[in-house]
Amino acid sequence: MKSNKLVLVRHGQSIWNEKNLFTGWRDVGLTDKGVEEAKKAGLLLKEANVNFDVMFTSSLERAKKTGDIILSCMDHRSIEVVSDSALNERDYGELTGMNKDEARKNFGESQVQIWRRSYDMPPPGGESLKNTFERVLPYFNKYIHPRLSNGESILITAHGNSLRSLVKHLEEISEEKIVKLEIATGEPIFYEFINGKVQKIVR
Repeated sequence: MKSNKLVLVRHGQSIWNEKNLFTGWRDVGLTDKGVEEAKKAGLLLKEANVNFDVMFTSSLERAKKTGDIILSCMDHRSIEVVSDSALNERDYGELTGMNKDEARKNFGESQVQIWRRSYDMPPPGGESLKNTFERVLPYFNKYIHPRLSNGESILITAHGNSLRSLVKHLEEISEEKIVKLEIATGEPIFYEFINGKVQKIVR
């Protein structure tokens, strides 16, 4: 029985996460806590004895740095790394850089909640989760899934909404339920790819 691994990791806490700002495509770094979260993820993966063939990451520094730290902790720095904006966080448009509490005051709590937690209602000038899904999934199907099918084990370091999009696809989660799913920073999500099918590993 052919089996290989797919592991998803949301980047460690970023500077704007800490400040409660809408980040989206803005390129900000990790906090000290974010660095420690990435190290913890790397050590966990090393202890799990997972050997990756390739890492896919977004084009944003917080995801790339998280992946680099993980690979360093695993003594895995020599593997192939592929970076692409298709795996970037959801674009928050006009909300980018705005404090979330300030946004609630400016637009109303119910409106901000709709933008944040509905599936297909984007903020002004930005993307909905549906838009993000429609960007991430074709990339996954074209570049990542074939490599899983060829027996490679893959690490993806990306963002809350780009990973939420992948989880929706991999676990066949409905539009109503996926918007409620929280993906924690720096905590690996494990899947096993067995005979062409993905199965989640609960740890």
